[in-house]
Amino acid sequence: MAGRSSVRYNTVSPMIDCIAGYHLNPWTCGIAKFNTILGGHLSLPVVGIGSQELGRYRRPILSLKMSEFTPDDACRLDEWVAAHIGGFELFLHAFDATSIEQRLIAAAARVYVGNRELVDTLMPLRPDVVEAFCPGTLLNPQRFQRTELSVFTFGMAHKIRVPLYRRLHSLLEATGKSYSVYVSTALHENTSFDGSFVVRFEELQAIFGERVYFMGYLSDTAVFNHIVDCTFLAAFFEKGLRANNTSVNAAMECGCAVITNLDEHSPRGLAHMKNVIDVNACDRLPDLEQAEKIGRAAREIAHADYGWDQLVAQLRPAVRV
Repeated sequence: MAGRSSVRYNTVSPMIDCIAGYHLNPWTCGIAKFNTILGGHLSLPVVGIGSQELGRYRRPILSLKMSEFTPDDACRLDEWVAAHIGGFELFLHAFDATSIEQRLIAAAARVYVGNRELVDTLMPLRPDVVEAFCPGTLLNPQRFQRTELSVFTFGMAHKIRVPLYRRLHSLLEATGKSYSVYVSTALHENTSFDGSFVVRFEELQAIFGERVYFMGYLSDTAVFNHIVDCTFLAAFFEKGLRANNTSVNAAMECGCAVITNLDEHSPRGLAHMKNVIDVNACDRLPDLEQAEKIGRAAREIAHADYGWDQLVAQLRPAVRV
């Protein structure tokens, strides 16, 4: 890391043996992603600030931004700092001039900061502050590979049904064609990408390998373009497809062949290999010509039976004019 300070550090000072961060999920936090990638490059573990695991290490570098901390966690960090003066290093990503930050900076054996503005700000507090930077944080720098088949899947993060994706994998492999799987996701309000989602997506990576791409949040425009361009849309449910699933209805309206799971409560009129593909009843995926035919039939039933005009007609008699 390039340093602005002319101070020479003792070459026999303790070596950093772990990276400590506040948030640890690289899917939801930029600093957590930075710490994950940095840990990989340095071959160091990344542990949680305030965790018991942190106590196993002699020289952590705390990589953090205090504005992310809850008040209680900030107080606990302040207590930890007071008990470990000179026993840790610090990589500071921002500075708000709080008293806790000032004590943190004073107690650190060495302070790195992520940009020149922070150097100028902290010079009065730490003349030996080291100017560093943050490289790009692309966890999966993959190029999309052109393939014969493409599957798009999107929906709520907590509803990924891994066993049915294993079945989808078998069906895709049996085609003998190259394929790609594009995964987008949304979140309910007041929810986040928790550990269970990360585990599920890692399971999808284990199933599909380099053929799966995580697309993150997509706008409606981006979702529409993926639906129009893909060979199949995959959407799997705990029991079966329901008539109020807007993702599948949107895909059918666009004329996309949908791979899903049906049961006795699925929308009336849907039939395997006619206007939808039931993954549990499927011995083989349709070829491209069949898939296009299924998509056209899906569009017909979506507009005839499950479109906005039909819903409005059903509700209008109850609407006061």
